[in-house]
Amino acid sequence: MNKIQKIFFKKKQNILNIYITAGYPYLDSMPLIIKKLHNLNIDIVEIGIPYSDPLADGKIIQESNTSSLKQGMNISVLFSQLKNLKIKIPIILMGYYNQFIKYGETKFLENCIESGVSGLILPDLPPKIYIEKYIKLFKIYNIAFIFLITPQTSLKRILLLSSNSDYFLYIVSSNSTTGRKNKINFSFLESIKNLQLKVPKLIGFGIRDKKSLNIAYKYAEGAIIGSAFIKALKKSSLEESVEFFLKKVIFF
Repeated sequence: MNKIQKIFFKKKQNILNIYITAGYPYLDSMPLIIKKLHNLNIDIVEIGIPYSDPLADGKIIQESNTSSLKQGMNISVLFSQLKNLKIKIPIILMGYYNQFIKYGETKFLENCIESGVSGLILPDLPPKIYIEKYIKLFKIYNIAFIFLITPQTSLKRILLLSSNSDYFLYIVSSNSTTGRKNKINFSFLESIKNLQLKVPKLIGFGIRDKKSLNIAYKYAEGAIIGSAFIKALKKSSLEESVEFFLKKVIFF
């Protein structure tokens, strides 16, 4: 059973996915952060693969991408670091279709298996291409593929993506990039909740504190926190900043 699948089998609500950028705030910080998140009982870790033009991301994550790339992070280094980790927490990689193609699709999925990665998010991969070209390959390697939907996604497309998204559907809470303080689109979240989709849902974009986290938990099975966590990381006291953010801002 896929590790992501196990999480949703064991836990039906209040699932927390924390996003980090590989190689930020320094090149070798990812393993330390993941271990800390694991020890704090975070359910899922989503790792952003640094990219020169991350279209879905706002200023905070874009800047973390730039910093990471300058320090030498790339896909090969990322996989190498993950291979040495011995943890049970599910890992999802978030990148872009061009990265997947350039690295080599089969090689990428093989490296996912070798390094303990359970799922992949490629927000710019068209669903038609995924279904026609890749879905069988992902099933062979037992790597989950997760789709995103936004307030602009049509009902027809929502139904298509929800039926082809593995284990959960990523709900974008507003018409914005990550990290912006746009208002959460409550009518959109309510409409998704009323659809009673069979696949579980995690809400991201704009989830930054206890208040927004509770909103996500109200409308879905869980939440994704990215920019707020990235912003809270302190290079000089990395472990302490991880724990402070989660314990003081999120859990209490």
